[in-house]
Amino acid sequence: MVFHVLEEMRIRALGVIDDAVVELSPGFTAVTGETGAGKTMVVTSLGLLLGGRADAALVRIGAKAAVVEGRLTVDARSAAAVRAEEAGAELEDGVLLISRTLSAEGRSRAHVGGRSVPVGLLGELADDLVAVHGQTDQQGLLRPARQRQALDRYAGAAVAGPLEKYAGAYRRLRAVSAELEELTTRARERAQEADLLRFGLEEVAAAEPRPGEDEELAAEAERLGHAEALASAAAVAHTALAGNPEDPEGVDAATLVAGAHRAVEAVRSHDSALAGLADRIGEVGILLSDVAGDLAGYADNLDADPIRLAAVEERRAALTQLTRKYGETIADVLVWAEQGAARLAELDGDDDRIGELTAERDALRTELGELAQALTDARTEAAGRFAEAVTAELASLAMPHARVTFAIRQTETEEDGIEVGGRPVVFGPHGADEVELLLAPHPGAPPRPIAKGASGGELSRVMLAVEVVFAGSDPVPTYLFDEVDAGVGGKAAVEVGRRLARLARSAQVVVVTHLPQVAAFADRHLVVEKTNDGSVTRSGVKAMEGEDRVRELSRMLAGQEDSELARAHAEELLEAARAGR
Repeated sequence: MVFHVLEEMRIRALGVIDDAVVELSPGFTAVTGETGAGKTMVVTSLGLLLGGRADAALVRIGAKAAVVEGRLTVDARSAAAVRAEEAGAELEDGVLLISRTLSAEGRSRAHVGGRSVPVGLLGELADDLVAVHGQTDQQGLLRPARQRQALDRYAGAAVAGPLEKYAGAYRRLRAVSAELEELTTRARERAQEADLLRFGLEEVAAAEPRPGEDEELAAEAERLGHAEALASAAAVAHTALAGNPEDPEGVDAATLVAGAHRAVEAVRSHDSALAGLADRIGEVGILLSDVAGDLAGYADNLDADPIRLAAVEERRAALTQLTRKYGETIADVLVWAEQGAARLAELDGDDDRIGELTAERDALRTELGELAQALTDARTEAAGRFAEAVTAELASLAMPHARVTFAIRQTETEEDGIEVGGRPVVFGPHGADEVELLLAPHPGAPPRPIAKGASGGELSRVMLAVEVVFAGSDPVPTYLFDEVDAGVGGKAAVEVGRRLARLARSAQVVVVTHLPQVAAFADRHLVVEKTNDGSVTRSGVKAMEGEDRVRELSRMLAGQEDSELARAHAEELLEAARAGR
């Protein structure tokens, strides 16, 4: 089945590309053009559409924004379609519309299926839909870390399973080691903190404060300090209400109210309103009697003991010492004591905790050693198959005598390592293996790291061979190659074109190339053409068919579109490509 993911891309006001429509067909699409004609801008546009980094410099001077829109055909059951629908996007007959807008100020917005989404979502979708490779990706392949990632990707579940377990144990080991280091390196500070807490808790325990005691004592001290004034006021008030037994002629409130009550009580039967007033006066008399009794009892019970006052003040001073150190109120002090006791228990348990963490750390190191050995075994097995498959592909890319191998090794260490194969070795988040891709370009040549032993053209072909192998084991629907055939020419270029055409049998392949031998194998040939009206430079994209395609290949071959010799060579190249797919 032929995958057809990228259908159409519209580009407006993006650098030298202005309102261009790029239609991408199933199979193999080649993009060519004169030097500087903006071929790479097609790749840049696709990069933006797939969540790449935005740069305001891409917006044409004088334009408000650059817009890239695309149509993608996706399987409704694919991970990309499911993720897009989770974000609120809508698919129409299996077609997903995506767009990216970049303003002249540098702001970037993304839309998927009619819904505004974070730009990062475009990158998530791209991971399942498109593999992009260019000159920078070739340089990335030179790094051992990328080579390890490539091997792990090829190995699939055989490495993914133990690697997931290893990563979890590695993260836990880092957390345990960090906590253990914090406990041991800060032992002095923690001991000092424990001593201060212990002293404070002992001070609070010795005082035995009660909740609200400070407020109660403050009220009692206020009362004791003014006992004489309070007693005198109570006595005067009692005399005013109940009278003085030693002064029978004196007038008091109770006598006056009683007289008023008798006066209206005698005639209450003549008027109901007055009867109501009589009842109220009677209530006043009862209330006065009660208050007078309470005043008498208050004066009798009032404590004016100076010894008690001194004791209260002494207790208040002791509580003030606590609130000065541990809280605004006694309630705050008690909260501090509760929290301090919990913290002290934690600090006093550090020795036990250190022992527990040490045991867990050692167990994790042992577990990591076993998992690292499993990773090494799985990688070693996959490396043999991967290298054999890539070597076979290189034979189809005009490198019949080249051989690719993997070197998998570990670095021994005396400190802070894990034991793998009976040796303490350096380890990291991905295991203990150092993976390096080696290339022997011809018989008799020793295998050397591809960073040192491969030319630019050989590196391009190794990259392509790796992707072809991946296409058989972990395919994506679309591949985009940006001049990965750089440094390749002659027969090798023909073989690169032929291999790309074969890759296009099971995936959509888009290649930006300057080689006619590669472009001739394409199912669809697009040319980026640049025009200039004297003030603004624009580029458009045109599909080459029939005579136009022959002329473009002639230009690429000889720089002369109308050269009979070049035209003959171009036609021969096209015919050979059709026959040699």
